[in-house]
Amino acid sequence: MSNVSGIIKSIQDIMRKDVGVDGDAQRISQLVWMLFLKILDDREDELELLEDDYQSPLPRHLRWRAWAKNPEGMTGDELADFVNAQLFPHLKNKLNTHGPAGARALVIRSVFEDAYNYMKSGTLMRQVINKICEIDFNTQKDRHTFGNIYEQILKDLQSAGNAGEFYTPRAVTQFIVNRVDPKLDEIVLDPACGTGGFLAHTIQHKRERYVKKAKHEETLQQTIRGVDKKALPHMLCVTNMILQGIDTPTEIRHDNTLARPLRDYTQKDRVHVIVTNPPFGGMEEDGIENNFPANFRTRETADLFVTLIIHLLRENGRGAVVLPDGFFFGEGMKTRLKEKLTTECNLHTIVRLPNGVFNPYTGIKTNLLFFTKGQPTKEIWYYEHPYPEGVKSYNKTKPMRFEEFQPEIEWWGSEADGFKARTETELAWKVSIDEIKARNYNLDIKNPHVAEKINHDPDQLLKKYTQQQTEIAKLRNQLKAILKEALGNGGASRP
Repeated sequence: MSNVSGIIKSIQDIMRKDVGVDGDAQRISQLVWMLFLKILDDREDELELLEDDYQSPLPRHLRWRAWAKNPEGMTGDELADFVNAQLFPHLKNKLNTHGPAGARALVIRSVFEDAYNYMKSGTLMRQVINKICEIDFNTQKDRHTFGNIYEQILKDLQSAGNAGEFYTPRAVTQFIVNRVDPKLDEIVLDPACGTGGFLAHTIQHKRERYVKKAKHEETLQQTIRGVDKKALPHMLCVTNMILQGIDTPTEIRHDNTLARPLRDYTQKDRVHVIVTNPPFGGMEEDGIENNFPANFRTRETADLFVTLIIHLLRENGRGAVVLPDGFFFGEGMKTRLKEKLTTECNLHTIVRLPNGVFNPYTGIKTNLLFFTKGQPTKEIWYYEHPYPEGVKSYNKTKPMRFEEFQPEIEWWGSEADGFKARTETELAWKVSIDEIKARNYNLDIKNPHVAEKINHDPDQLLKKYTQQQTEIAKLRNQLKAILKEALGNGGASRP
């Protein structure tokens, strides 16, 4: 068994010596394309045993085993020249995308579309390659451990200034998929898939519950779809899918789902299930909002995704999405969007998560929204997810665990009978749609069973102080105006 985390750290240290790698973002990008080719080669070892007529999408001399596997193989200028003059030009533009291996070739071409070799030193590159070769992605231990690398890569991306790349904790993705329960033949889409966490759990969920025969596996492979607009997360997602046994992940696309006019998405684009954590707090580039109807135009990414998700779900399709508190109490376009969501879908459950779930990426408080398209909302059940006993916040060493969601799972009930088994508890309560409308679709409803808690968080206290000062200033100005008017009238000539 190899020490994957130790190997990755060694690779990072080697890359820092290379004059061509400028900063964390380039170092991570370099690491990911090399890992991709190693993982692809390991998977091809398996496929050659499983399929008598397996054909690699890569020419023989470009396969990892031909130029990288031998620790005493190419190095120095010879290796650098090979990568720059042969490997990259071929992977980007010259792969044969027709014939038996054509689909796999298309996947590789899409992965390398925006990839670059930043390393200048072929000698250092050989050292990196030899380290990568210590990992065997055909062993379950190394394959599982590699999942932890995704989190570290995204943390590094965050420190490199790439905002918005929030790693969704495994506990959250697993709980959402568990509750939505995608069936074997249901198409599942993540329109902002990042590294593919939701899709990986969907694959595992379907295999554990519904894959009983070889033809079931074929069905599963055809039902996984994901899109991400950034090259690096897309490459990571494709790599993740290959590790999950999706050998030809042609439905993992490098694209921006928001860049296509909403009216151009037709019935054939609609899916049974959407599970996602869209980027929030960010703004789309100018013009993207024009792809949406006038009354739902905004540059706020998360809001555009909610509009898109409602549109892309089939009748009776199920959606689950992670959204920040700001979506709940926001007004204007957000009010119209919440009205659309509750009119066109049954927003049956909202799980309110505690602070710190997304540490260290963001402290923004988040919620999980579960809804089914086709029937309007009559009532919304809220469930306030508490910290485990003895825990005051989550962090890298003590992240949220899936087991914490067991009380919600036991409480959940069945949508088929309208969740008749649900009961109000200290953590669960329901609100009628009439009350939601009376609140002008403000969904930020606190737990009525818990008394108002004193918040000692400095940021929250400062925010509250600022609001109070604003209100005091407003009252002071009103009082000045009243006094001025009164004094003015008092100084006027009497009849």
